[in-house]
Amino acid sequence: MKGRAMTELSSVGQLPELTTGRALTTWHLDVPALLLVIALGALYGWGVARLRRRGEPWPPARVVAFASLGLGGLVVATMSALAVYDHVLFWPAAVQNILLDLVAPLGLALGDPLRLAVEALPTDAAGRVRRAMTGRLVRVLTFPLVSTALVLATELTVYFTPYFATALRVGWLHELMYLHLLAAGCLFVVPVLTREETLPGWCTHPVRAALVFLDGIVDAVPGVVVMTHGTLIAGAWYLHHAPSWSPDVRHDQQLGGGAMLSIAELVALPFLLALLFQWARAERVQTAALDRRLDAELAPVAAPAPDHGPAPAPDRVRPWWETEQNEVAARIRSQHREK
Repeated sequence: MKGRAMTELSSVGQLPELTTGRALTTWHLDVPALLLVIALGALYGWGVARLRRRGEPWPPARVVAFASLGLGGLVVATMSALAVYDHVLFWPAAVQNILLDLVAPLGLALGDPLRLAVEALPTDAAGRVRRAMTGRLVRVLTFPLVSTALVLATELTVYFTPYFATALRVGWLHELMYLHLLAAGCLFVVPVLTREETLPGWCTHPVRAALVFLDGIVDAVPGVVVMTHGTLIAGAWYLHHAPSWSPDVRHDQQLGGGAMLSIAELVALPFLLALLFQWARAERVQTAALDRRLDAELAPVAAPAPDHGPAPAPDRVRPWWETEQNEVAARIRSQHREK
């Protein structure tokens, strides 16, 4: 298992110093993560290919976001130098976890995989996907305040319970932690950017923009807490396995907390911009639909009437004093005739 191999490697001091060059060129194979990346990529590619065979377009920008930021974020987090050095340094583990919790979910959500599934699958299967996405459990888990709390609780649970220290020793738990972080991040990001059906009716685009802004503040909390926490996180492990070239363990933890805080704030900006772009596009679609509806309703009124000759002049409505004088004059004339 990865945990045992890394423990043996670090214990004998075989990991060389982490330089910029090694950070870019050091990789290792994580089979469960690779299988997940292959499965997600294959399903997404099948959906895009199926739509194109039917002559229906799918935005290339969504494909790029899903592949590069989503799947690419998963690969970098689980197979790059971050995953190689996360057992001897805390800050690579912190960056790794924030990539899984924020960056990869944002890329997956920008690819809009749920809408792709609904459009690409046969009618019956698409209906089952819709029912699953609008089920009671999914609605509860993706309720904005609940999903935000789950993301925060996941980060704090990882670092301030034995979860993280145990995952460093147990390989399968480490893989489960990867999946846990990814799922928690997706519960908030994916519904906000893709599936409006899973959100409450009051969660309009302005409300979602406010929630994203709030989420950016909440996501900064774990980084601040880790950076300023007086007790070492998994301190016994890192004190025992720290290589001779590594920084002080406490300084290493401060670097990790600072990296978490910086990445969380950097991700909040493109997240908010993506939502604002989606909001503007929805407004354009609604405006165009309203214009078409008004044009259709006003068309019969604006159509010229058929030519049947000059229209009769409308009866002129006389003022009351004219009609009253005429009635009085007619009454006087009839009295003179009787005489």
